[in-house]
Amino acid sequence: MSGRQGGKAKPLKAPKKEKKEDDEEDKAFKERQRQEAAERKAMAEKAKQKGPLGSGGGIKKSGKK
Repeated sequence: MSGRQGGKAKPLKAPKKEKKEDDEEDKAFKERQRQEAAERKAMAEKAKQKGPLGSGGGIKKSGKK
């Protein structure tokens, strides 16, 4: 029981991660992901403007009882 008593022990520092170089496959994959995300965002905006797809307003009630 020498040294610190009670409390948390100080965590050791993690070694810094090496910055790896992206090869051509990684660059192409990331670019494709960015393009797909942009397309999805554009489609979502378009859907918001039009409203429900292909519906005629849902269930319509007649005025008769």
